Amino acid sequence: MGQTIGFTTMFSRIGPLLLASTEEGLCYLGFGEEQQALPVFQRWARKMFLGAILEPDERGNQQAKTELEEYFSGNRKQFDVPIALHGTAFQKAVWQELTRIPYGETKSYKEIALALGQAKAVRAIGGANNRNPIPIIVPCHRVIGSNGALVGYGGGLSIKEQLLALEGAGKPSSHPESVKAIR
Repeated sequence: MGQTIGFTTMFSRIGPLLLASTEEGLCYLGFGEEQQALPVFQRWARKMFLGAILEPDERGNQQAKTELEEYFSGNRKQFDVPIALHGTAFQKAVWQELTRIPYGETKSYKEIALALGQAKAVRAIGGANNRNPIPIIVPCHRVIGSNGALVGYGGGLSIKEQLLALEGAGKPSSHPESVKAIR
């Protein structure tokens, strides 16, 4: 029998979100209406957890939901909900570094690479950012291009811009040529 992953949805100022948790903690946050977000989550869960049992679970995701509501209302700058990150050692190192970017600040992919002692790994940092399974809480939206431009985001550049504006991080410029799906 596989691991049970409980999921629920919530509405937020940036649109609907799908939240999923294991006994270890929040493991996934997806953007969009349930009928769009659920198939993406199911593919991710089957890849990360062989034989996973997916079931609705409001109670198991309540802390994450509450903290996100507080974040969106401007009353929370840090998250305390336990998280369970699933990825390669490199991805986990990148995601851990993202959690060190303070609320309302941004860093470039290059700055993340330098912080990890891997100055030439900028593209790999972007790839790990793209695979971040818990956006917002693991704040990949705070990573921008070295020229200050917004570059892609899994939820879309407008959501990235809204999150940065919510945090008072200013309004970086968007360049159409840099809209890759990097979270």
